Amino acid sequence: MAKKILLVEPDYYTRFPPLGLLKLATYFRNQGFKIELVRGCKKPSFIPDEIYVTSLFTYAWKPVHEAVKFYKKLFPKSKVILGGIYASLLPDHAAKSGADVIYRGIFEEADTCVPAWDLVPEWDGSIIFTSRGCIRNCPFCAVPKIEGKLREIISSIKPYVYPKHTRIILWDNNILATKNWKNIFDELEELNKWVDFNQGLDARLINEEVAQKLARLKLKFVRLAYDNKAQRKKLKKAIDHLAEAGIRKRSIIVYTLYNFHDDPEDFKERVTELLNWGVVSYPMRYEPLTSLKKNSYVSKKWTREELEMVAKARRVLGYAGAFPPYEGLVKKFSEAKNFYEAFSLREPKR
Repeated sequence: MAKKILLVEPDYYTRFPPLGLLKLATYFRNQGFKIELVRGCKKPSFIPDEIYVTSLFTYAWKPVHEAVKFYKKLFPKSKVILGGIYASLLPDHAAKSGADVIYRGIFEEADTCVPAWDLVPEWDGSIIFTSRGCIRNCPFCAVPKIEGKLREIISSIKPYVYPKHTRIILWDNNILATKNWKNIFDELEELNKWVDFNQGLDARLINEEVAQKLARLKLKFVRLAYDNKAQRKKLKKAIDHLAEAGIRKRSIIVYTLYNFHDDPEDFKERVTELLNWGVVSYPMRYEPLTSLKKNSYVSKKWTREELEMVAKARRVLGYAGAFPPYEGLVKKFSEAKNFYEAFSLREPKR
C-alpha cells in the first residue's frame, strides 16, 4: 500500500501559496505516494503515515504550534516533520511544538521539482527559484543562514512555468549575481508573461545592459533597496539607468530599511531623496530574525513614538503603505526641517 503524506500550511497570513509543500507534493508523487494538502487545522481524507508542516517568519510561530499539536493529537502514530523559515532559524523553540523532527534549511531533493500547482487552482503565478543564496551577507537577512552562498539550481525556467499562469514570479535573492541571468531574462522575454522579481534586484549590479533587458520584459514594478547611505550613489545610478531604458520611475519601488543602524533623521533623508528622484519609497521596519512578536523591536536610535509616527504616516500620507512621489508629499518632506515635521500628520506652525 502506498505511503500517505499530509502536507500542512498553518493558518498564518501569507499572500503566497506554500511553495515548499507544493514541491514536496511533486517529490512524493514521483515516488508513488498519496498526498493531500490542507491549510490550518482540518481533518484530511486519510490517516497519514507522515505529516509535513511548514512555517514562515518566526513571529508567526503560534499557528505553527497549533497545527502541530492538532495533528499530533488527531494522528498520534503519525510522524510529524516541521520545516520552513521559523524551524530553521529557531529550531529549539520550534521543538517545543511537539513535532517529531525539526528540519532545518532547504530540502535539497525536492528543490528542483516542479511545484504541484494543481493543488492550488485559484493561484495565478509560477513562483520560481533559479538560484539559492546570495553574494551579500547582510546582517538583517535570513538568506545566508538558511540558503548559504549563491548557487544556481536550474538553467532554464521554461519547464517550471505552468501554462495556465499569466505571471512568472522570481524568488531568487540575487538573480543578477548569477552567471545565467542573461539566459533567464531572454526566456522571460520569449515567454511574454508578466514578470515579478519579487525579492528585489541588487541596484549595485544594474548597469545599462541590465536596464535595457529589464525594459523588454512585461514588468509592473521594479523593486530595489536603500538600506543605508553607503548605497546612495549606486542606487541613484541604477535608477537613472532604468529610467533611460524607458522604465517609468513611479513603477520603481525602493524598500527603505529603518529601525536598524539608522536613526530617524537618516531615514527621513533617504525617503526625501527617493521622493525627489521620482521613485516610490516603501518603508521596511527592521525586526530581528528571531523575533517572536512582530514589530516589537525598537533599536537604540529610535523610540516607540517615532516608529508609530512612521506607521501612521504610511497609513495617512502614503498609499498602500508606501510613499509615492506625489507633488504634495515631495514638497512636505523636502521642506521639513527634521523627521518630526516630515512625518507629522499636522502642518507645522510657521
